[in-house]
Amino acid sequence: MSHYVFIESRDPFASRDTRFLEETATALKQRGHEVTVFLVQNGVLASRQNARDCSLARMDAAGVSLLVDDFSLCERGVQPAELRPGIERSGIEQLVDALVQENTKAVWH
Repeated sequence: MSHYVFIESRDPFASRDTRFLEETATALKQRGHEVTVFLVQNGVLASRQNARDCSLARMDAAGVSLLVDDFSLCERGVQPAELRPGIERSGIEQLVDALVQENTKAVWH
């Protein structure tokens, strides 16, 4: 099976197009693929516990790995204690490592 890495940079509260990410990542996971969602830039805003959108919780429940860029968190004033359960802080190095793995497909959204 393949490994899919979705890089989400959009704020789900400003762009309704982010629903595509949840639907696609979950469907790929259900088909047996390894799926990681890496939140960067304004995409990290959805990672807060008090964010109203629960698409990240649904992806976590489906077994999708959720990573959030620590630099983007810092730039937007989001503290690690504010993160939803199931989301792991990460550096951009971990994203690069994932992208160079064999059978990895990247989708920047």
